Amino acid sequence: MPGSVGSATGRLVVVGGGIAGLAAAYAAARDGRDVLLLEGSDRVGGKLRLAEVAGVPVDVGAEAMLNRRPEGVSLAREVGLKVVHPAVAESNIWSGGALHRLPRTLMGVPLDVEGLASFAPLTAEDVARVRAERDLPASVVDGDVSVGELVETRFGRAVVDLLVEPLLGGVYAGHADLISARAALPQLVDHATRGSVLEQAAAIPTTYDAPVFAGIPGGMGRLPEAVVSAGRFPVRTGTVVRELARDGAGFRLTVGSAAAPESLTADEVVLATPAAATARLLAGVAPAAAAELAGVEAASVAVVTFAFRAADVGELPGSGFLVPPAEGRAIKASTFSFAKWAWTREAGAGRGPGGDDLLFLRTSLGRHREEATLQVPDDELVRVSLAELAEAVGLRATPLDAHVQRWGGGLPQYALGHVERVVRVREAVAAVPGLAVCGAAYDGVGIPAVIGSAHRALAALAGR
Repeated sequence: MPGSVGSATGRLVVVGGGIAGLAAAYAAARDGRDVLLLEGSDRVGGKLRLAEVAGVPVDVGAEAMLNRRPEGVSLAREVGLKVVHPAVAESNIWSGGALHRLPRTLMGVPLDVEGLASFAPLTAEDVARVRAERDLPASVVDGDVSVGELVETRFGRAVVDLLVEPLLGGVYAGHADLISARAALPQLVDHATRGSVLEQAAAIPTTYDAPVFAGIPGGMGRLPEAVVSAGRFPVRTGTVVRELARDGAGFRLTVGSAAAPESLTADEVVLATPAAATARLLAGVAPAAAAELAGVEAASVAVVTFAFRAADVGELPGSGFLVPPAEGRAIKASTFSFAKWAWTREAGAGRGPGGDDLLFLRTSLGRHREEATLQVPDDELVRVSLAELAEAVGLRATPLDAHVQRWGGGLPQYALGHVERVVRVREAVAAVPGLAVCGAAYDGVGIPAVIGSAHRALAALAGR
């Protein structure tokens, strides 16, 4: 009803139904709060999404979470979901027309020189440069520094281009020379400022030491609905919040269309929306925070998921491969889901024509400031993915089905000064009683980090 006032007074209203908003609403409802969650799209989950490919539901967004941080696996188990780990975790780098096993690293930063010596894309001179890191003094990092600059200073440019770039591209869809080391790799800064990273390598958890990653049988996309079902808090989808304003000691949220606006009131609000949307909503209540968040850039990516007859695929190496930007390829990664996750192989068993087994794999495309790669029809993303899969691993089979999932502006970029920017945002928001923010724009883009930001937002409200 135009101009009506909803019954959310006294409630905590969470805006945004991605995993950050869901985690915030779930934790608040579990603690006895009266919670309402508003989501602008027709579904909750954000970048956790299932879609049918050849009739089988599979992940077309995030397919894994870090296991070493507890927030994600703890939430999954609490809402009744089983947690599993990759069957195969070994990955490769596609460089110079060949696949090369990824050596032991911390987000591409070498931790095992002997293993690195067999990584063919690096020359003998490159490896010697890495060995020399043991003799370097501790780095002095005044303020912030990019991941690329810090790694190049200690290990040489080849390590940045061939190892760090593809791994950062897989996580952030960004570039090493533009991403803040303090925000994206604070542990690297800590180690480098103490001395040789190689000398400290034995104590550093690495990218592919098991069990680094965790998943959910049936897909990470099962987590959002499980949280809603277990949380028992009301959810309104298709409800875009157009404006947030102070209303006495609380807030007034304007939702719906301009022709038929609806007003909701709340005592407290958590904004769990992307940076740009949060900036728009904060403009009238916390303008300094809005200005900071408006400066956060984002990368768009696309995930192309294929279903093949198992008999047409043959043997593929490891669980997939990453592609350095210097290779000039369209795809930046491919995951052999059927090899990485046992549940996907089981899900495809007997699901093809005539009872054939199906195998699922996916490619990822899109990097920060390289949107032109994605400005083509879906069919072209499918075509180029298949062409580059054929070059990389010799897979020339015709897929039974393909699904293209675009994530426009899906990954916030942690530019130089990001940590300080987040501090300023939170200080400005904290000056507004009853208001908090959370999501991927603050403390990390991974699922556990995003859930952690939701818990931090609730703690901030309680602390005031």
